[in-house]
Amino acid sequence: MAKSSRRDFLRQSLAIGSALTLGSSKPAQAGPKNVLSEERMGVLVDTTVCVGCRRCEYACKKAHNLPTPELESYADRSVFEKMRRPDVDALTVVNEFENSQNPELPYMVKVQCMHCNHPACVSACIVGAFSKQENGAVIWDTDKCIGCRYCMVACPFQVPERTSQVPVFEYDKALNPQIRKCDFCFDRTQQGQLPACVEVCPVEALTYGRFYELYKLAHDKIDENPDRYVNHIFGGFEVGGTSWIYLGGREFNDLGFPKLGENPAPGVSEAIQHGVFAYFIPPLSFYALLGGVMWLNKNGKKSE
Repeated sequence: MAKSSRRDFLRQSLAIGSALTLGSSKPAQAGPKNVLSEERMGVLVDTTVCVGCRRCEYACKKAHNLPTPELESYADRSVFEKMRRPDVDALTVVNEFENSQNPELPYMVKVQCMHCNHPACVSACIVGAFSKQENGAVIWDTDKCIGCRYCMVACPFQVPERTSQVPVFEYDKALNPQIRKCDFCFDRTQQGQLPACVEVCPVEALTYGRFYELYKLAHDKIDENPDRYVNHIFGGFEVGGTSWIYLGGREFNDLGFPKLGENPAPGVSEAIQHGVFAYFIPPLSFYALLGGVMWLNKNGKKSE
């Protein structure tokens, strides 16, 4: 791209920002796609069955072209000595929790994006980079992302220490960062394949299917084995429900899950976002400029 074209693009970005600043007092409306289908898919995770082999971590990395250690290295159980969270190089991880009834068989909990029915990240994103798809997946468009990280702040599924969120942000890439999170293997499922983690699980701790069938299956398991499970399906109603639901042998607060109400999270994020943009307009011009810089950085090399 010629230098004059770069200057023209920046000039137009600033002009748009100025026009928005001076000519509008309405909240930003990104108009994201948010589909909640009766036929949406989901995954039921039975934490009492998982053995912590971490093959799901390996398969996820392979499916998303992330740096992948040899499969044999996943037998190292020293990683369970501390709580882990998904990051830019690991879209899902498994953590270990004590089983007081049977210390030799600890509870293993897989963590990833929950793919909420009413995603806070979709609501919070001011440029419509996130969307809820008909099959239940929450995915994002990297080309639209401007790096504001509102999605990270809005996500309700965080460890209590708030050391990390889902989605996560590439902090080491100052000029071309990307948001990364589990995408429910959207490309694979569109081709009729199972999510990579579900396909590889050797003990069938993960069950993929239509959500309403999984929810019934979860209830049946609790009814048939009341001594094995707590009488609660995590994700059934938390923040309006999620595509990933869990069974556990301990209270979910003791398995690293946050304590959440039933109200959808977007109600909070929308109120904050709309309040900011209704009464404090100048950020619009900033985002117009920031968007221009991000666009130039992402497309400059290709154009040249």
